[in-house]
Amino acid sequence: MKFVSIVMGSKSDYDVMQECIKILDKFYVPYEIIISSAHRSPKRTHDYIKNAEKKGAKVFIAGAGMAAHLAGAIAAITTKPVIGVPLKGGALDGLDALLSTVQMPAGMPVATLAMGKAGAINAAYLSMQILALEDEDLRAKLEEDRVLKAKKVEIDSSEIEQFL
Repeated sequence: MKFVSIVMGSKSDYDVMQECIKILDKFYVPYEIIISSAHRSPKRTHDYIKNAEKKGAKVFIAGAGMAAHLAGAIAAITTKPVIGVPLKGGALDGLDALLSTVQMPAGMPVATLAMGKAGAINAAYLSMQILALEDEDLRAKLEEDRVLKAKKVEIDSSEIEQFL
């Protein structure tokens, strides 16, 4: 079975990463979720990624704060797409996580998204876009979602529009 794997560095990351889960649930996209740290449990992280690949993981989403090496550690283990979500925390309030996630060496890509809730939501959407390359039903659902978002803009605007 094809699925998205969501890995977060600690339980405190769940509040933000559940936004990713809500989107995947909305589109009925299967996923696994696990807490595993690049620093505190590197063997657990390695073993999980290898096992998830064997079970059908097609995309990995990594949410982590502070040093935020989780996405990079996952990218070192797999050639599947890795999406990093930098999370706030620590003395630099997320800037350290952003820089850690985005500063990957050449040949070890991590798609780095916005910090926090927006990044978690976009990680779900980007993972589905990747899956939709081989899933026409999911592609159609994503296209319909875009149409609905455009209609919402028009509805919201109609409530406040003023023209001369």
